[in-house]
Amino acid sequence: MNFFKLKENHTTLKTEIYAGITTFLAMIYIIPLNANIMSNSGMPLTALIVATALITIIATTFSALFSNTPVAMSVGMGLNAYFTFSVCGTYQIPWQTALGAVFLSGLLFTLLSFTNFRVWVIKNIPLDLRKAISAGIGTFIAFMGLIKMGIIAKNDTTLVALGDFSSHQVLFSLFGLFLALTFWAWRIKAAFILAVFISAICAWTFKIDGASFPREIISLPVIYGEDGLSAIFGKLDILGALELSMIPIVLTFFVTQLFDSVGTITGVGARGKIFDNPKDGEKKMGRTLSADALSSALGAVVGTSTVTAFVESSAGVEAGGKTGLSSLVTALCFVLTLFLLPLFEAIPSNSIYPILVLVGILMFAEVASINFKDKSIAVSAFFIILMMPLTYSITTGFAFGFIAYLLMCLLQKEFHKINLGIIVLSSISLLVFFLQFI
Repeated sequence: MNFFKLKENHTTLKTEIYAGITTFLAMIYIIPLNANIMSNSGMPLTALIVATALITIIATTFSALFSNTPVAMSVGMGLNAYFTFSVCGTYQIPWQTALGAVFLSGLLFTLLSFTNFRVWVIKNIPLDLRKAISAGIGTFIAFMGLIKMGIIAKNDTTLVALGDFSSHQVLFSLFGLFLALTFWAWRIKAAFILAVFISAICAWTFKIDGASFPREIISLPVIYGEDGLSAIFGKLDILGALELSMIPIVLTFFVTQLFDSVGTITGVGARGKIFDNPKDGEKKMGRTLSADALSSALGAVVGTSTVTAFVESSAGVEAGGKTGLSSLVTALCFVLTLFLLPLFEAIPSNSIYPILVLVGILMFAEVASINFKDKSIAVSAFFIILMMPLTYSITTGFAFGFIAYLLMCLLQKEFHKINLGIIVLSSISLLVFFLQFI
């Protein structure tokens, strides 16, 4: 265990194992949730369950061994919804091409992670705008969750309205949301997955929407066949993603992952003072970001959307995890999920989508620390948060926000707030709108 330098990091084998299991319980929900979300793009559910588990194992193991930090990684929430509902849904782009865009963004992030680019971004992009993006993605995925639960429905007069609350689907979804909120309020580490399974058991017992108990719990992972991993593994269309019209999508994946990764990794590190050591703290952070970037590109090859550091790693850090050993334990725990395919397949979607809403709430909480007294920030944050769900597009919300920020700074003659980063991102935002009309 000297590889992980437990003694130097003031931790023990027992503590690291406990921390790794804690992180696993906090983030295991990503297996059924991500598979269910991305299956709306036309990808087979069975293949996505295997792919999500596999990339979580690979990315988290790589992070553990390369950076020696207690940061676990998996398919990022928010960007998987953007991949599915915006890129594949609204824009009607094939999932193979969307995977190509994820790969290109991950490759770009990987190349730049070995430079000072991330430091440049942190210094040039206002923290409030980065928080607004997180809050906007939160509203976007919560909106998607509410639609899938039937709580929000299409209305020809008002565009959207409340769904049919006499429907068993809606009432059952509300029950699932109540469970998730209850367990989260009680600060139970495995709140999300516990809510999913209790809700699923109720659905199986009362055969809600035709749900039934799985015939078996354990099976070998399905690799071959039209529903197996081979159906999506290596199927990314990189040439299709290189088309001019795909530039805004690639950049959205890239910029959003960058902000999400930097925010999550620094946040998790701050809780456990992981990067405070002046001797190797900065090196650890750089390696963790590099692992994040490379894992995203690899995730596209396996068949998933953007892979990123998981904020649930903070649960393990709070349990005492300080080294990559806890992440390695988390990865080993996820190996077990490869053999639970029948169980995950049997979980009804209405047991899963309430978690999407709760994750959205957690991401939206960033809005509390945004400085709305600053007019430039207030206007740009408003457009970012509002336009993402209303346009079904993270790209559009991002573009509206940065253009609004630049415009407000110019109108108020706050030229000192305008830097190269703002100019570059505002130019990219204008390009987003330009490309939609050519």
